[in-house]
Amino acid sequence: MRVLVSVDMEGIAGVVHGDDVIPGHSEYERNRKLLTAEANAAVRGVFAYDAAAEVQVTEAHASFRNLLPELLDRRAELLRGSPKPGGMMAGLAENTDAVLFIGYHGKAGTPRSVMAHTISGGTVADVRCNGRSLGELGLNTALAAHYGVPPVLASGDDTVAAEAAEVAPGIRSVVVKRALGARAAAMLHPDEACSQIEHAVPEALASREDVCPLRFDGPVELEVQVHRPRMTEHALLVPGMELADGCTLRYQAPDFPTAYQVTELIATLGAF
Repeated sequence: MRVLVSVDMEGIAGVVHGDDVIPGHSEYERNRKLLTAEANAAVRGVFAYDAAAEVQVTEAHASFRNLLPELLDRRAELLRGSPKPGGMMAGLAENTDAVLFIGYHGKAGTPRSVMAHTISGGTVADVRCNGRSLGELGLNTALAAHYGVPPVLASGDDTVAAEAAEVAPGIRSVVVKRALGARAAAMLHPDEACSQIEHAVPEALASREDVCPLRFDGPVELEVQVHRPRMTEHALLVPGMELADGCTLRYQAPDFPTAYQVTELIATLGAF
């Protein structure tokens, strides 16, 4: 069995504020340990299900340099650094048997959701594929589904659990904190969060055929809404890119992987 573990940071137990996940702030170094612990819990869960598994852990937060490599379970391969092919889903391939999403958060605009955003909170206001609004979880779910890979588990706050149920019916969720607002939560002790993740993974892997993830077949009309008109200017240099309105870029992608890559490109260009 080959399993990909995509690890974001805003959704881990203990994190409630932007300062908690940004290098240079006092809480960041401690939270890197909590992040690595939750990733390890997922890895242990995979090996509890299949002792001969191949596990890749791919960094999915900010510059993709947050996990502490020396503390990561030595049985897993770490995909680290930016840019890396596939971004948050680097390592995904047709021979992957399942994907786990650890430390994920709600999409931009989700009410009362801890640090909800999509890709770049300072740039992207919404992403729509064929008219459907998607956050990072939805985009990554659809990318996995394109390659026939089931997303089987998501961990984070209660709002991302609800989002997971919408984009991947049948997926298992581990709620490590209950959102009280954008910067407040009632949360599990970090050790308890790890315990619940570890025990949920084998059940999720065993039920992977029951998951029905969102999937886009054929061309995709991509719309990316940014926060300010000037954030569209660099992206409009891309051939085929159109301006739907002052803050919304539109692109006709031949397939979902292309739409996914163009979304990442718009988020990157909009920051300049």
